[in-house]
Amino acid sequence: MAMASRNRVPYSRRLFLWLLGYSLLLLGAFVAFQYHREKEFKAGEINAQLQLINNYILTELGDGVNPQDIRLDEFHPFDDLRVSIIAPDGKVHYDNSLDSLPSSNHLDRSEIQQAMLHGSGFAQRRHSSSTGTTYFYSARRSPDGCIVRTAVPYTLSFADLLRADYGFLWVMGLIALAMCTLGWFATRRVGEHISRLNRFAASVENGEQIHGIEPFPRDELGQISSNIIRIYARLQQANAERDARHREALHQQQEKERIKKQLTNNINHELKTPVAAVRVCVETMLEHPDMDAERRRDFLLRCLSGTDRLQRLLADVSLITRMDDGCDSIVRSALNLTDIIRRTVDEHRPVADARGFVIDCMLGAPLTVVGNASLLEAVFNNLIDNAISYSGGDRIAIWLISAADGKIVIGFSDNGHGVEAEHLPRLFERFYRIDKGRSRAAGGTGLGLSIVKNALLIHGGYITVAGSSGDGLKFRIVIPGREGDFTKN
Repeated sequence: MAMASRNRVPYSRRLFLWLLGYSLLLLGAFVAFQYHREKEFKAGEINAQLQLINNYILTELGDGVNPQDIRLDEFHPFDDLRVSIIAPDGKVHYDNSLDSLPSSNHLDRSEIQQAMLHGSGFAQRRHSSSTGTTYFYSARRSPDGCIVRTAVPYTLSFADLLRADYGFLWVMGLIALAMCTLGWFATRRVGEHISRLNRFAASVENGEQIHGIEPFPRDELGQISSNIIRIYARLQQANAERDARHREALHQQQEKERIKKQLTNNINHELKTPVAAVRVCVETMLEHPDMDAERRRDFLLRCLSGTDRLQRLLADVSLITRMDDGCDSIVRSALNLTDIIRRTVDEHRPVADARGFVIDCMLGAPLTVVGNASLLEAVFNNLIDNAISYSGGDRIAIWLISAADGKIVIGFSDNGHGVEAEHLPRLFERFYRIDKGRSRAAGGTGLGLSIVKNALLIHGGYITVAGSSGDGLKFRIVIPGREGDFTKN
């Protein structure tokens, strides 16, 4: 099928051949008609000249002149003129080209029959058995039924006289050539439209992506063709974008379901430890009602620690769920980020001082953002808690890196032991812990840095982390700000 398609004559060439055949047929018919008409016209002119001679002979005969005495040498332009007089019964009474008159009846001759019926007639080319010569005959009937017939031999010069004008044929040939040339350009132009539309249809059938439009000739058909392809390309692009959005939405939905399932499993796992600890303590106290006060207090403190951990876990899960449900429901307003960070630092100073930590907040100028105060507080609250609980250092630094181009970039670092490079890409995953035993012992939920990441994403920002083992961690926090509402440092 493909070979047949490749071997087919292009449509433009087939269209040209059809048009050429039609034009040549029409032109040939016209030339043949005109050629025949011209020959008849010339034959009519010769017949008219011979009829004048016939009339003259009939007039002379009517005046009583003998046929052989009628002088015609200067009356006609023909080199050799044959004159015959035929009686109404068809017998030849006189013929100037014969020594003896023929005995055959001439009523069957076409020119004689026409003259008998219509008064005159002629025959263009007929061979005479009497003289052995081919003649052009012209006959006229007299009132008494006698017929005078003149004839001119078909010599080379006479045949040329009757031949059609070849100049006309040359003119028609040039016209045919011009028609073929114009037809070639016209059909090639139309053929280009058809061929390009055919390639476009094949591309559509094969499901190919239409990226560009092959240029069409600048005419109405080309404009229509271009518009068809352009409309289809736009429709194809719209369908592709729709499908991409659908796939993205489906992926997001699947990812959301996966995260929810993972979160549920992780929560279930995280709840087991504090619940089990509280249960063991309560069961022990119930089984030993006579337990001494100091040991009872120790078990009660363990229960309190477990419930505190449960409370923090539920609070973090609630915050994560709130962010997952959608950022459109989160209330936003213009906030001074500097005040939020300083307030968060001040709330953590007692715990930091108790553990020997120094928090150095080097923010001074107001930094205006549009966001949610509780989520932004959760960002820096979790960063500070994470550094105090797990870094192993004694210093936290917070400073402004830049405030330009509508972005506020905050630096946050500690001087702790850091983490191995292999853990850095997963630090912001939910429930991801580098040292699980140490993290649980410190009361962590494993959701802190995940909350930081999602809270910043809701505000259109992001966070990155760098550092190596022994050098501490350095976070880079980017939050969109409002131009003109903060000072560049």
